[in-house]
Amino acid sequence: MGSREFVRTVPRLDGMVVSATGYRTAGQRPALHRGLPSPWLTVIFSLDGPIATAATPEAARGTDAVRTDIVVGGLHQSPAYVVQPEHEAGIQLAVHPLAARALLGLPAAALAGALVTPGTDVFGGRADDVRAQLCALDRWPDRFALLSGYLRRRAAGADAGRVRPEVAEAWAWLARHRGAGTLGGLSRHVALGERRLTTLFRAETGLTPKQAARLMRFEHARAAVTRAVGAGARPDLARVAADTGYCDHSHLVRDFRRYTGASPTGWLAEECRNIQAREGSGGEEWGHEHHRTHP
Repeated sequence: MGSREFVRTVPRLDGMVVSATGYRTAGQRPALHRGLPSPWLTVIFSLDGPIATAATPEAARGTDAVRTDIVVGGLHQSPAYVVQPEHEAGIQLAVHPLAARALLGLPAAALAGALVTPGTDVFGGRADDVRAQLCALDRWPDRFALLSGYLRRRAAGADAGRVRPEVAEAWAWLARHRGAGTLGGLSRHVALGERRLTTLFRAETGLTPKQAARLMRFEHARAAVTRAVGAGARPDLARVAADTGYCDHSHLVRDFRRYTGASPTGWLAEECRNIQAREGSGGEEWGHEHHRTHP
């Protein structure tokens, strides 16, 4: 009889961290998890041994996998395969790409060359001390508070330059349009030529505006599918496609294959239990009780 525990929150870090999820599982059948591309950077502090990650299932299970106790992932456009052992625990953060300079000390584009970067290569050795302190704590609210304080101090002492205002406004415009706007409309909005805007945007984030828009649109579609499954319903993919700005159902399926390596139904078959457990945890604030599921 295994246990699965998730607790989620939105940290009070001025929007720099979009969400934080504490997780703990035990007694599970070892498996591979697909870490999907999203418009956010990923930071994970493992509380239960190194995390093995790679670009293919074979590599994730082999000697070529990146194994690290602290994971930092940039914006990517293909799934990252993560080994899920019998038991695991940690805190996963979704970090706004334009907060990378403040929290990580470098632009998000600097992470684009690797699927995963060991956290101490980014944060420095102090991060290992923070991870050890997290492991010593028993309560999720205390762990979240410790990690939030560490990140807040990093942001206060950041000296990695500022994001250009045109890039910041371009990202905000794309987010408001949920990835459905055009490059021409975006270019006019920020008063830059398309080529110049693309160059500046990619230099900051590692993606072009078109690539970021596509990721945002997929993120909204995936979230809609996830909510339906979490509520025990069968997702209406045609309706999801229409509601999230896709031309038709086939374009949504194409993006699912691109970003997950599987069809929507194939991905759901693999991830259904994870989705139901996570969605069942709700969106509680720090300090509220978490939910535990027993499959």
